Amino acid sequence: MTIQDVINHLHDLAPLAYAEDFDNVGLLVGDKSQNVSGILVTLDTLETVVDEAIETNCNLIVSFHPIIFKGLKKLTGKTYVERVVIKAIQNNISIFSIHTALDNALQGVNSIICDQLELKNKQILMPQSGTMKKLQTYAPTANAETLRAALFDVGAGSIGNYDSCSFNIEGEGTYRGNENSNPSVSKKGTLHKENETAISVVFKKHLEHKILKALFDAHPYEEVAYEMFELANSNPYIGMGMIGELGNPMNEKACLEFVKTKMNTKCVRHSQLLNKPIKKIAVLGGSGSFAISAAKASGADLLVTADLKYHDFFSAENDIILADIGHYESEQFTKSFLVDYLSKKITNFAVVLSKTNTNPVKYL
Repeated sequence: MTIQDVINHLHDLAPLAYAEDFDNVGLLVGDKSQNVSGILVTLDTLETVVDEAIETNCNLIVSFHPIIFKGLKKLTGKTYVERVVIKAIQNNISIFSIHTALDNALQGVNSIICDQLELKNKQILMPQSGTMKKLQTYAPTANAETLRAALFDVGAGSIGNYDSCSFNIEGEGTYRGNENSNPSVSKKGTLHKENETAISVVFKKHLEHKILKALFDAHPYEEVAYEMFELANSNPYIGMGMIGELGNPMNEKACLEFVKTKMNTKCVRHSQLLNKPIKKIAVLGGSGSFAISAAKASGADLLVTADLKYHDFFSAENDIILADIGHYESEQFTKSFLVDYLSKKITNFAVVLSKTNTNPVKYL
């Protein structure tokens, strides 16, 4: 198995196309064609994590956070980032980061938090837009079904958790040649004029390469005419944050204690209590101040996130309780999730859970 094979499994879980624009996801160090001896899964890639990979004979590190984020102009070993990259290269160890691709995935970071808090009726808090595309093309009526099936086989029509055929067969005669139209040329070089059928298909944008390949392979014409454009609608299955409900409402202090215990954190910083029961909880792993407005608009009683600044707590405005549980703490269960996922997909060699605690924040 190669590194690319592992990446393909991770891509099935969290396509990199849906990572945030500011992020740096994917294979950051290494050769995708290299054979894998073992996989070490971590939240952060530090020098001690690379040492752990060497000790456990893992030549691929799957890291949640990217070790290279702002870019590197030199490799002199002056910073911890440079030292990690140098050590990884020297020991032929590849590093892959999944970060906000997994943040935006339906079964990703925020779903993990919801499950940890035993929340029900989970929904994406801030759906991502521009995740769907539409392809429209024309084919001879006799070939339309074959082309439609080829597109469907590579994922066209699959939206969210559902497989819905999004082909719009508009029927024979949608486009008809006449004595003034140019004849089309098939792959066999045969000139012909015939009725054509319009085919429209909606697909997830990360499938674009596969969709176009299937179109060109299955279409009978040498030159294929088609249109493709991005759909502006929001996707309820991809996006930042989640919101869910407790099985039974809890009073505020009891709920914060519940969160503290379930999320295994030593400290919860929170805004003013409102003397209201808590039923709906919004969550966002990592830095989540940008989700405050969305959490309030969704009717959440509590937002569980991290990295809130002093003035962020004023944004609660007696409408919601804001709880900062710590960045590491909000994402700490992610690596176990990834180990379980990869272990089910790959059974012929070790997927190792890193024992290194990479939390840079310490508590008295």
